[in-house]
Amino acid sequence: MKEENQHCDPETGECSPAELGEFNPQTERSGDKEIIYVGDPMCSWCWGISNHLKELKSHYTQFKFTIVVGGLRPGGGEAWDDEMKSFLRHHWEEVTKRSGQPFGYSLFEKESFNYDTEPPCRAVVTARQWVKENELEFFESVSRKFYVNNEDPSETEFYRSICAEFDIPFEQFKLAFESDEAKYNTHQEFQLNRQWGVKGYPTVLFKSKNQLFQINHGYTEFEQMKFVIEKILSEEVK
Repeated sequence: MKEENQHCDPETGECSPAELGEFNPQTERSGDKEIIYVGDPMCSWCWGISNHLKELKSHYTQFKFTIVVGGLRPGGGEAWDDEMKSFLRHHWEEVTKRSGQPFGYSLFEKESFNYDTEPPCRAVVTARQWVKENELEFFESVSRKFYVNNEDPSETEFYRSICAEFDIPFEQFKLAFESDEAKYNTHQEFQLNRQWGVKGYPTVLFKSKNQLFQINHGYTEFEQMKFVIEKILSEEVK
């Protein structure tokens, strides 16, 4: 197995991000209590944890739920060869076994494919102005179209049907999605979660009184994430 392909661990249910260049934005996030999901639409364990995240969001409606896009493999660049395809197929089967989430496998019939996770992350950032509190649902729709339908998220047309699903004017989305501003804002979030010390995806953080607590490390079910949050809340009451 090529070393660069070993970025997802079936034991921990976690995908590790690629290294980025030097940059250290000082970004403050306001608010009292907040659940922050750090993930990437092309992270297979993020697809695996999707239903548990929706349950977490619906359970804690009193807290703001936000997403910081991870940037698992911005730019891609890995060879699309038999070894890579075999690695991904085996890994996706592991995610299905543990989470029950479906995968399509027609992607492996493509002669070429660049596993670049920046465009779908940028789509999530771009869509915020329209989707508001449905950001997690938009994120999930992007993941589903890639993992189940195996369409290419690097193509702007990929997002047309998803925009229709969320009543987003596609031509306006396209202009924003392809802009330098969207690319810059997306990269800022890649840097932000690394600045926080996030080492893999999916990661859920709980912010309280300007302090960040890590709720999970890789694939984690709802009840366990709830247990950790409740423990933090109970400690604050003491």
